[in-house]
Amino acid sequence: MPLPSDRRKIPWHLRYRTGQGVMTDLRKLMIRATHQHCHVEFQGPVRLGPGFQLDIPDSGTLIVAPGVDFRRGFVCEIQGNGRVVIGGGTIFSSNALIQCSTSIEIGQRCTFGQSVLIVDGYHRYTGLDSHWLDQGYDYVPITIGDGAGVSDKCTIQASIGERAMIASQSVVNRDIPAYCVAAGAPARVVRYFGPEELRPDGVTPTPTPTPTPKPAQPADGTSA
Repeated sequence: MPLPSDRRKIPWHLRYRTGQGVMTDLRKLMIRATHQHCHVEFQGPVRLGPGFQLDIPDSGTLIVAPGVDFRRGFVCEIQGNGRVVIGGGTIFSSNALIQCSTSIEIGQRCTFGQSVLIVDGYHRYTGLDSHWLDQGYDYVPITIGDGAGVSDKCTIQASIGERAMIASQSVVNRDIPAYCVAAGAPARVVRYFGPEELRPDGVTPTPTPTPTPKPAQPADGTSA
């Protein structure tokens, strides 16, 4: 990576570009050294930022496509035979947590804001004969489609369709269709912007704004 022409930026460049590349390589070496019992695959160049943690105690799988950017504080916990697949060009901004026991598949060029939780399990709690910590989990595999955007401080417990957008601090506990904007806790679809033939039943399309007509100009090009 060439150094910037402005010499004043060279220290910044060495720390945040060259240095990050070196640290990414070191983190990859550490992950490979400590996860030989499972399947961890980085398919191309990725960035593993400060605080990147991977915890796979059993025979789980993590597959990361080229161009994924784990910027800071990413944590992934995979239990049993769980499988996490992350598509190319996806970005995790900071302090994301993935907890997987079945399957979590994330498409290409998705983005996740600060402090996002993605988890495929629901803790059981309704049994009266035992403490809720002893009742186990119900699991639901999760798929997040290409180009989905999840804003900050969201909890994801269900699938999200292609190009869907999730507003800040939402709790997704039911599937969100493609090309929908969802918000709230629990998250509900508040807008649809995709092709008419893909519009889900019961979802009202967002009206297309009518362009404001420009005032007519005189033939000679001067202002009226």
